[in-house]
Amino acid sequence: MIAPVPEAAPGQLGWTTVDLPVHPPFPLAPAVTFLAGHALPGLETVLTDERGVTRVERLLPVEGELVQLRLTLGPDAVHLEHTAPPGEAARRTVAEVHRWLNLDLEPARLLADLGRDPTIGDLIRARPGLRMIGHPDGYEAAVMTVLGQQVSVAACRTFGTRLARAFGSAHPSGLWAFPAAGVLAGITAQDLQAEVRITNARARTVLAVATACADGLRIDAEGDHGEIRRHLLALPGVGPWTVDYLAVRALGDRNAFPVGDLVLRRAMGVDTPAQASVMGRAWEPWRAYALIHLWGRALGL
Repeated sequence: MIAPVPEAAPGQLGWTTVDLPVHPPFPLAPAVTFLAGHALPGLETVLTDERGVTRVERLLPVEGELVQLRLTLGPDAVHLEHTAPPGEAARRTVAEVHRWLNLDLEPARLLADLGRDPTIGDLIRARPGLRMIGHPDGYEAAVMTVLGQQVSVAACRTFGTRLARAFGSAHPSGLWAFPAAGVLAGITAQDLQAEVRITNARARTVLAVATACADGLRIDAEGDHGEIRRHLLALPGVGPWTVDYLAVRALGDRNAFPVGDLVLRRAMGVDTPAQASVMGRAWEPWRAYALIHLWGRALGL
């Protein structure tokens, strides 16, 4: 049993606090629903108190160290507390959180460009501030995306929790740390399959992703997106849907558009990826936001 996170005051464990401004509007309910729906028990907590204030806690690997994050979500700003040391680690921590929650979105620009679109204009006008929620760690996002191929979000969370409990580690905060790439790269597909209860082919793909990241691949918004895509597509079991989905969640690519996604195509009213690609051209360079709005309508976010 993992112990609850201790209530250490900022400063007691070297905490730094910073307020990250948000361009309004920032619809909190769909963001909280998405974060809670994808959180791995023990690794992340997403809790809303009786006042309606939501706090998110997790660990983030930064510059070779695990940084503890505490976020309080508000309509005008996100209050961040973190344990990164001053300097590059602190800068990177803030940048990752900023990208994770898509805080640089300017809803007015999106509204101006897509608000009158005949297909999604009504969705944009209703919620122009709907965020493209990403993931704070590209490697973890890639492993979880592979685990989530062709299964439900609930099943993916189950697989991810098993993986973390079997190969991750306890942290002094009381949170559990996702297994590092080097750790996963050093186990066998048979061991991974037995612990996580996934197919051998899926286990081999997870290990291929872990090995690539252990060998230096950084799935990072600040990197060369084209090179990251090419490297991922060369791995066994990684196809266009996986790479396009990661471009949205891990790279923050506002024009990424996973045309192979069945939920997206149904929401668009088309049958094939080619048809989705043609229809999606009208939404460039904001296709990822069209995706989020269409997903939101289809999934009730």
